[in-house]
Amino acid sequence: MSNIASEPEFEQAYNELASTLESSKLFQVSPELKACLPVVSIPERVIQFRVVWETDKGEMRVNRGFRVQFNSALGPYKGGLRFHPTVNLSILKFLGFEQIFKNALTGLNMGGGKGGSDFDPKGKSDNEIRRFCYAFMRELSKHIGQFTDVPAGDIGVGGREVGYMFGAYKAYRNQFEGVITGKGGSWGGSLIRPEATGFGLVYYVAHMISYASGGKESFAGKLVAISGSGNVAQYAALKVIELGGKVISLSDSKGALIATGEDGFTEADVELIAKVKLERGYLTGLYEAEDSNLKSRFRYIPGARPWTNVEKVDVVLPCATQNEVNEEEAKAVIAAGARFIAEGSNMGSTQGAIDVYEADRKERKTEGLWYGPAKAANCGGVAVSGLEMAQNSQRVSWTSEHVDKELAGIMERCFWNCLNTAKEYYDIAEGELPSLVAGANIAGYIKVARAMHDHGDWWN
Repeated sequence: MSNIASEPEFEQAYNELASTLESSKLFQVSPELKACLPVVSIPERVIQFRVVWETDKGEMRVNRGFRVQFNSALGPYKGGLRFHPTVNLSILKFLGFEQIFKNALTGLNMGGGKGGSDFDPKGKSDNEIRRFCYAFMRELSKHIGQFTDVPAGDIGVGGREVGYMFGAYKAYRNQFEGVITGKGGSWGGSLIRPEATGFGLVYYVAHMISYASGGKESFAGKLVAISGSGNVAQYAALKVIELGGKVISLSDSKGALIATGEDGFTEADVELIAKVKLERGYLTGLYEAEDSNLKSRFRYIPGARPWTNVEKVDVVLPCATQNEVNEEEAKAVIAAGARFIAEGSNMGSTQGAIDVYEADRKERKTEGLWYGPAKAANCGGVAVSGLEMAQNSQRVSWTSEHVDKELAGIMERCFWNCLNTAKEYYDIAEGELPSLVAGANIAGYIKVARAMHDHGDWWN
């Protein structure tokens, strides 16, 4: 990759995968699979385009639009669209690269991709967002379709934006098809889709807790630190509360709320935060409001993340953005008693933090911190997107119970796939928990590499 400009986020994702594969027995057992690595690391196609739109004042604005169609070995490209000022090609390549293997771990027929724009929806009117979405889709609609590439939402792209883009696609292509997931329930969306990433994360961690304790423990009574306060964090918090855990932190880009007592957040608290976030507000405004009862139960720490501010914690769930746990913060949560950490955000931990997790797992065995990587732990969102595609193909809508059961089954199979693959390709010391990050990387890579070989995309 020396002949291209530095892409730090993508290089981090690539190096994490490559180092895992090379330190395992995989290339000893199946040396032919090594030839796929330089091929799978280059996108099949990168689309970059300008998006020109008009403000409410009639002023012209221009943004950059992207779609990285990374790999279609297992199915149509699948991955979200992110609208955020930080969006660039490196971030989208990292997200698309991770998406390849995440989608493989769901067991569904989906390839990997990612896209978006450096457009910032915050502070924009509904009409401005609609005009931007139609301008964005004017070009993107030429490159996607239900059998080619099926985007979804991501940061800055919720139900409103998905609706506008679906309407734009329908107008430009004169086709009503399942071209995007996260749709409204009355026009092709799936029940449980908003909840899926957060719920799936908690289902995955529940299996981690059960396995590590020999079936003796669950979320009941566990202290759970969560970062973020968006969609993933909200539904992870609600599922933890439902299972008897205590959520002791939530955060946003301006600061963190940390519980001062033993009760933590209630369902009503989470619902209130969800309302504030829907209005694109911040936790600080909610905390400082005159009628707020949060001050008696929480402390607000401006500009902070939760990890160095929780005194005692059992489970850590980063659900905000990439690289939100660094090496020092990893050591802090271990010192606070954390036994389990799993990422609701994509690449939520720096490589330094992952090294700390893995060293602690090896050193302290079942008492150490066990790490569930994003590509496995948060695959529930894209899994239910895949189930939405299946429902669209059949022209049916499943009940929430049916979708939730399918989601729980996918997360259970994903956990055991990661666990058993790690056991197969690494020597596990007595009393040591298998590396789930190694298992996830290897299991996803093998599935994709073999499909690519069958298609003639690489050869020895």
